[in-house]
Amino acid sequence: MPSITPVPAPTERDRATTVLVIGGDGFIAGYLIAALRRRGWRVLRGVRAHGARALRDDERSCDFTTMTASEHWRGALDGVDAVVNAAGILRETGRQTFDAIHVDGPLALARACVDAGVRRFVQISALGLPADGAFIASKHRFDEVLRALPLSAVALRPSVVYSATGSYGGTSMLRALAALPFAHALPGDGRWPIQPIAAEDLGELVARAVDNDVRGIFEVGGPEVMSLRDYQNAWRAWLRIPGTRAIAVPEALVGLQVKIGEWLGEWLGMAPMGETMWRMLRRGNVAAADALPTLRERFDFTPRPLREALAAHPGQVQDRWQAQLYFLAPLLKIAVIVLWLLSAWAGFATPAAQIEALAAGSPLAAFAPVALARATAGLDLLLAVWLLIGWRPRACIALMLSSVLAYTVIFGVWLPALWFDPLGGLAKNLVVLPALAALWVLVDRR
Repeated sequence: MPSITPVPAPTERDRATTVLVIGGDGFIAGYLIAALRRRGWRVLRGVRAHGARALRDDERSCDFTTMTASEHWRGALDGVDAVVNAAGILRETGRQTFDAIHVDGPLALARACVDAGVRRFVQISALGLPADGAFIASKHRFDEVLRALPLSAVALRPSVVYSATGSYGGTSMLRALAALPFAHALPGDGRWPIQPIAAEDLGELVARAVDNDVRGIFEVGGPEVMSLRDYQNAWRAWLRIPGTRAIAVPEALVGLQVKIGEWLGEWLGMAPMGETMWRMLRRGNVAAADALPTLRERFDFTPRPLREALAAHPGQVQDRWQAQLYFLAPLLKIAVIVLWLLSAWAGFATPAAQIEALAAGSPLAAFAPVALARATAGLDLLLAVWLLIGWRPRACIALMLSSVLAYTVIFGVWLPALWFDPLGGLAKNLVVLPALAALWVLVDRR
């Protein structure tokens, strides 16, 4: 029995028709868009244009790093009646700074909404204190500026956002910790309180906020305050992994991991818990005591408890795959990089006489085997560094697959004795090839 009170969708006479969702290709935005469409809105997704890819019919180019003045938004707001800003970053990279993405860009957008007569602006902020870090501080700074503008606007500050149908960032990491095979791992002792809310419920709240004229800043959380330990136990049960035994990871060790993660950035796809999230967890991420009654009064909205939301979408085997592969994927990436570096070292370090002896009597002897070995070593080194950098990893992995397949076919035909090398030789490639294919899939961390 759902806790969300059904509200009839407004008619076309009651409200505007087109909403632009900034950050439209993000994790949370997908749930906001689904809820808006259920209530009859035409949704345009504001996305950053990547390369030469043409925008789809429901997309508009929106980039906070370049659209820094209100006039830059005129085209994007053409025909738009409401705006939802769901854009945000947890870590600064290059031009993607907290000021640019959370303050300056949104402010230019909000001012453009005033100029264009946009009826409604809904801001997705974050629950926490400015002392938690620059992420929270920048979000809250814009909330206050937005409230002062002559614009019908509301800022929503959700606690931990989760979904049984997907996960991203910190929620993926917490789910992975809950899915460890013998015991789940808890940052610290898991005593810290949180107030999680389902992404689907947040989407419903946003859709209702777009449909009315309530103004102000509202804290958003689920109907129950629970410890991180209880949160993890609920996910472990949902994933159908037996046992509730937990291993408490010392806070100092978690803090060290967080610092390393901040230093490494996201190239491993394994650094979702930054300094801000770690501080928020330890402080507790809980809405004010009157937050839930206020949401009920202003938006006729009550979110569901965690276990009810999970029960609506029973856990399946693919959910366990996602959770249990979470830590294996970056380890596989590291292993591939190390293997390619070792292969490059072997190609450069093996004496020329040994290479010529190996190729003697085979068609390879006619192809300058020493030069060929050095060239392939150079290629292996290049590919290892490329994957380490993390730029367009799938293109790099595709070249790795192609090179291993070529080595396997050529050496397997011209030097068949390598198939029976006592240390594996070519036979290891039968494992390397599917491992690379798996890595190609797993680099998509969203």
